[in-house]
Amino acid sequence: MKSKELFPAVFGRHAASYQQRLEQLMARGEARGRQRVIDLVDAGPGMRLLDLACGPGNLTRRLAAKVGPSGQVTGVDLSTGMITLARARAAGNTRFEVMDIEDLHLPSGSFDGAVCGHGLQFVPNLAKALREARRVLRPGARLAASVPLAGEKERAWVLVNEVVDRRLPPAPQVVDQQPTRDVVGDAARFEQAALEAGFATAHVEVVEERVRWQSAEQLVSLLTSWWDCAERMEAMGDDERLDFAQEVVEALKREFPGPIDTVGRNHVLLATA
Repeated sequence: MKSKELFPAVFGRHAASYQQRLEQLMARGEARGRQRVIDLVDAGPGMRLLDLACGPGNLTRRLAAKVGPSGQVTGVDLSTGMITLARARAAGNTRFEVMDIEDLHLPSGSFDGAVCGHGLQFVPNLAKALREARRVLRPGARLAASVPLAGEKERAWVLVNEVVDRRLPPAPQVVDQQPTRDVVGDAARFEQAALEAGFATAHVEVVEERVRWQSAEQLVSLLTSWWDCAERMEAMGDDERLDFAQEVVEALKREFPGPIDTVGRNHVLLATA
């Protein structure tokens, strides 16, 4: 299966739970990769900004507050379900469009900055997406983009995945995504990709995220709403879902009877047009 056949539909079906999960993490200051993106684009009153792969608009709304009524933030995403949800909460200085970030139907040089929060890793053609981002930015404007990094699994996730892999069907295999993930997972190659796309400067930093889950129940409730787990659970009935979630909770509680701390890492790109 190809990326654009799978991800827009999956994310659309689970847009509301995605929005809720990310909003909780951002409100607690635990989505530091995405927050770093907001900081780096240096939004201010009157600016015109672009939110690439905007999802339900969690970052878009925060940027809209920074640019104020004299500015505007445009959010684009390939998932119709995500855009429908984003539009339902849109402020007066935001607009949302269903659009492929590899093929932006937007005028060249029309934005003062762009962000992408955990979206570039899903594009099959990273070079094309970066070229399009560069094209729509005015000279000197910034692109800030975060991508999550794979790493050694902490004990909590090992316990979770043991149950997930035993109880759930295999995740769909995406055939066109690995080259992009290889590039964004390597800081030097990620920087070079931005430079080859026409950006004048590019720098990638590592941003660590520490998340405290108050209980195994909280971790599992959000886990089951995340797209990859939620997609694998779609064929389950309600009783089977509850039984699965309870088994994951019990597996965690045997080693983590109280709060659970996890750590994630992100690559954050800052590129200047």
